[in-house]
Amino acid sequence: MTLPLAQAPAAVERGATLPAPAPRRALRAFLRNPTALSGLAILGVVAVAALAAPFAYPDDPLGMVAQPFLWPGQDPAYPLGTDSLGRDVAAGIAHGARVSLLVGFAAAATGLAVGVLVGATAGYAGGRIDRTLGRVIALFQTIPSFILLVVLVAIAQPSIPAITLAIGATSWPIVARLTRAEFRSLREKDFVTAARGLGYGPVRIVFAEILPNALPPIVVTASVMVASGILMESALSFMGLGDPNVVSWGSMIGAGREVLRSAWYLTAIPGVAIVLSVLALNLVGDGLNDALNPRLAGEA
Repeated sequence: MTLPLAQAPAAVERGATLPAPAPRRALRAFLRNPTALSGLAILGVVAVAALAAPFAYPDDPLGMVAQPFLWPGQDPAYPLGTDSLGRDVAAGIAHGARVSLLVGFAAAATGLAVGVLVGATAGYAGGRIDRTLGRVIALFQTIPSFILLVVLVAIAQPSIPAITLAIGATSWPIVARLTRAEFRSLREKDFVTAARGLGYGPVRIVFAEILPNALPPIVVTASVMVASGILMESALSFMGLGDPNVVSWGSMIGAGREVLRSAWYLTAIPGVAIVLSVLALNLVGDGLNDALNPRLAGEA
């Protein structure tokens, strides 16, 4: 509990420790979490590979550059080998990281923007607006998300923007439901009543007063959404519904499944990349949950 300002100097003189600000305390708790740091390190390696891809592999990763079916380590020029068409697997992994991270983060941002807007409107307004938007959220949640995703991508031309928007369109109801619940619990708090008394408008109250207090569970959900976006894009590419002009981890797995018995590394290497990326995001999400949850974080 925060001490009143008039009592703070006396408390310091008695040797009492004042609580640190919440963001600083949360950051310290996150940085002291070994699993969260492990996830952040793995995610950093993937990000570095994505950023370095245009410089390390400037040529088209879909181009045929060597003899087909070179195994990893067989040729130093191609450390991860080549596929059935003689394409460099390492180049595909690096450029695929760019696609996976781009789609994952952009789709999560799209879903967060729509979900927070809908959930905040429903939770703060209440009444008929809340009931109407609540039914809309429930309606979208009854539709299997991946089936809806396949339908949306099949209607549009498969491309990175279309896939990103489609994934965002299927992921927003989770955020909307969470945001709605948070706003319904916070809209009657004393600080909101005080803001109304000071003459603040609804937009300022929603975005400057309530939303910052509702962010912790939303931030944790965002990390899960990024991981889900990577998995959804990989699944679409595996099914042949990805962007044919770019290489992705899912398309690499799909291309390698036909030679799974004789060249299993063509599916194993991109599969491991997907597993590590999703694992890293989940570890980061768990660390954020521990750091932002006051019951778990404790006093630093």
